[in-house]
Amino acid sequence: MDQKIVLSGLPLEALTEVLAPLPSFRSKQIFKWISRGARSFDGMTDLSEELRGDLAARFELRSTVVSSKLEDRDGTVKLQITLRDGAKIEAVLLVDGEDRKTACLSSQAGCPMGCVFCKTGTLGFLRNLTSAEIVEQYFHLLEIAPDLSHIVVMGMGEPLLNLDALRTAVAILTDENGLALSKRRITLSTSGIVEGIRELADRGPETRLALSLTTADDELRSRLMPINKTNSLDRLKEALVYYQKRYKKRITLEAVLLKGLNTRLEDARALKNFAQGLETIINLIPWNPVEDLSLEGEALQEPTEAEVERFALELERRGLAVTRRYRKGRGVAGACGQLGSTELFPPQR
Repeated sequence: MDQKIVLSGLPLEALTEVLAPLPSFRSKQIFKWISRGARSFDGMTDLSEELRGDLAARFELRSTVVSSKLEDRDGTVKLQITLRDGAKIEAVLLVDGEDRKTACLSSQAGCPMGCVFCKTGTLGFLRNLTSAEIVEQYFHLLEIAPDLSHIVVMGMGEPLLNLDALRTAVAILTDENGLALSKRRITLSTSGIVEGIRELADRGPETRLALSLTTADDELRSRLMPINKTNSLDRLKEALVYYQKRYKKRITLEAVLLKGLNTRLEDARALKNFAQGLETIINLIPWNPVEDLSLEGEALQEPTEAEVERFALELERRGLAVTRRYRKGRGVAGACGQLGSTELFPPQR
């Protein structure tokens, strides 16, 4: 039996086509209900009972379910979400004070990038997520925190390898007929896909951009992040310049700090040289421990507070704007680099 069409992943224009010959005002009503997080057609009280029954017989509102929920003492909530094919992904609610609550969304099931300091990279890559599977992560988190204010696509996967679905998801989340979220409050984080950055500049979406740089030492970055072997720092810098000329937006350069590896004086010098000519802010992220992760047989270690502080001061002395990522969600393996505490597929019986 054919699966029903899932409506959560359709922008308003596509939804109108799917629902034809219903008039467009009906599509707007249904789109608004979906954006409010409706779980069934029964609750769409401005539709007739007959129409609700017809819609339920033909369509589904969502394709995913929350299969587990973990809460940390710092307010972080991590959801394990099961997809229609049985695959599992994770999404995280990050809480920063009373005013800022951020949805950290995944773009792929697993990740093909293989960064040595990231748990998700050890899972391998299963597939890209659909626009519905991306949007529904936000809806699941919205049920926990109705005052969600920001989105970061920094969960499982490399967003710029799934730009089509991501572009559709952003269109849905920012549509004025629905949630009307501001694109300025959405950030995409990439490990450094040069062609993806250029495509982002040419075709959007016009969100904020973060680059997981970690180090501007070409040789060290290739050891830590295999993507650097085919997307070198020189090419990456050119793509960022191209992007910034197009959008005139500050780019966040994220540096996951590893004890004794990328916090040296020469690392600060290289970071300064890479950032030259760009409008950037450097976001320092002390590595969050993940068991059994290593570089060439040597176990990775988190930096000391003093090491992080020295590196931050050295960058500031060189004129760079610096922020520090405070550790959130470590109690539920929901911090940066820790996602993937579940298998992509459940064990077969």
